[in-house]
Amino acid sequence: MAARSNLKRKAFFVDERALRRARKALGAASDAEAIRLSLSQVADMDAFWRFMERSRRRVKPGSFDDR
Repeated sequence: MAARSNLKRKAFFVDERALRRARKALGAASDAEAIRLSLSQVADMDAFWRFMERSRRRVKPGSFDDR
């Protein structure tokens, strides 16, 4: 029996020029990989900005070492 995957097949329309630019920027080998990486980065950035909003004004200036 094959291992279960989190991948699900979807069909949608994509701007080819935007997809080519994303593949190049992400260093993706395929269109599918570029889409997966893009979605992952969007979700990561959303989580980061939610964290930044929650911790706003709680971190004192200079409390991080900025070497």
